[in-house]
Amino acid sequence: MNRRTAAGAILAIALSIAAFGCTPDTSGLTPAWQQRFETEGIVRRADNVIVRHTRQEGPYDTGYKDRLASVLVTKGTVLIHQGERVLLEITPRTRRRIQIQREKSRIRIRAVGKRVTEIFSFEPREDAPGWATDLRAVAALSRSSPSTSG
Repeated sequence: MNRRTAAGAILAIALSIAAFGCTPDTSGLTPAWQQRFETEGIVRRADNVIVRHTRQEGPYDTGYKDRLASVLVTKGTVLIHQGERVLLEITPRTRRRIQIQREKSRIRIRAVGKRVTEIFSFEPREDAPGWATDLRAVAALSRSSPSTSG
């Protein structure tokens, strides 16, 4: 993936937003989710950020999409979502191996399963080191211990 392709994807999202004359809002939560996350204690929240979702199904079968999504971190959950559509949820019941990596201002969350690995990366608007620390704290609660770097 090169910068030109990434810039093209971001431009496509921006043009689609401009074409419809409104900005999509991915931050909406159901009342049940809102109550659950407030009870758990919301630690960090990034609404309407570009999240690159990469799916690796084998050594040669990899694809990605840049999506407008929201990221929410509580003391026990990480949720990447588009409104009511869940892209990734990490809880203490998560079985996949979770790895949190930070490179400069970009955060990568790698969820390794038996057949598929998914990577979600985004740039928080501020405090990338703090985001990485809080994400690692939740990942450490999952059934598979995370390996971390950065």
